[in-house]
Amino acid sequence: MKQPQQPGTPRIAVLIPCYNEAATIGKVIADFQAALPEAVIYVFDNNSADGTGELARAAGAVVIHEKKQGKGHVVAAMFEKVDADYYLMVDGDDTYPARRARDLLAPVLAGRADMVVGRREALDHEAAYRRFHVLGNRLVRTMVNLIFRAKLTDIMSGYRAFTREVADNLPVCAVGFDIETEMTVQCLYHRWVIQEVPVEYGARPEGSESKLNTFQDGLRVIFKILSLFRSYKPLTFFGGLAIALFLVAVVLGVTVYVGKWQPDSGYRLSLTILAATLTAMSLIAASIGVIVQLINFRFLELGSLLRRRRRGRDLGEEVHTAEGGVRNNA
Repeated sequence: MKQPQQPGTPRIAVLIPCYNEAATIGKVIADFQAALPEAVIYVFDNNSADGTGELARAAGAVVIHEKKQGKGHVVAAMFEKVDADYYLMVDGDDTYPARRARDLLAPVLAGRADMVVGRREALDHEAAYRRFHVLGNRLVRTMVNLIFRAKLTDIMSGYRAFTREVADNLPVCAVGFDIETEMTVQCLYHRWVIQEVPVEYGARPEGSESKLNTFQDGLRVIFKILSLFRSYKPLTFFGGLAIALFLVAVVLGVTVYVGKWQPDSGYRLSLTILAATLTAMSLIAASIGVIVQLINFRFLELGSLLRRRRRGRDLGEEVHTAEGGVRNNA
């Protein structure tokens, strides 16, 4: 969906994923209309049954329905259907302050960051966070920072600003609330610059209920991190697995060598076969890591070349427009 643009004015889109947020969506839209009057506000209604879409349309937002249930599907649809220069994504539950929108957008507008994450600072910690959510967030943050050598403090914030380059090139495979984790990891993998801006995080107002399942969605996030670790850090993942298998094989081999066995001992033969099998598996795991790492490196090269070519083509169109031509946005 194309967004109208004034000459020299960057196009900004506010993206609000929603599922049954009738209690808050009107206020969220009004707040962002006041904070960013030049932006177009898009509400993606994910099969709400409480009239969220109708309320959002009445409040002046562009409403787009997404029939595939799950926040990951909604974010994928946002990237596919909304065309802008800069994007601001925020939840529709009125927990993030619209007045900080320009603070999030400032680094991407200035070219200092590719994505800016609103680092949540709870006004009322007990009301805003459930205890297990805090523990889960710490675990996810620690895992991501260790795996990708980052220093981020809020991996799962739903308040983010990012560039068109990120929206065009960030693959979305997540289905549910693991989408924020995937977005963060994908940015780290592509070496995009992430900055964090502290924002106030409030409790949901009365009548608004969280759709997050602490244990189910928490496990999904952890498995997502491990899956992304395997996919985007294959040499580290499979190399670590190869080392672990090899060490076990060595221990079994030493046990066979120094142990006192009967000449016809079946245990000795079994341990010898197991040690040999683990050694072979170790070599296979190491080989897989090297091969997938090389493939990933080639994909990074290809992605870089494609983005450079696309950027060059866009610049060529802009030059043509400056010389008196009419840019075709179709």
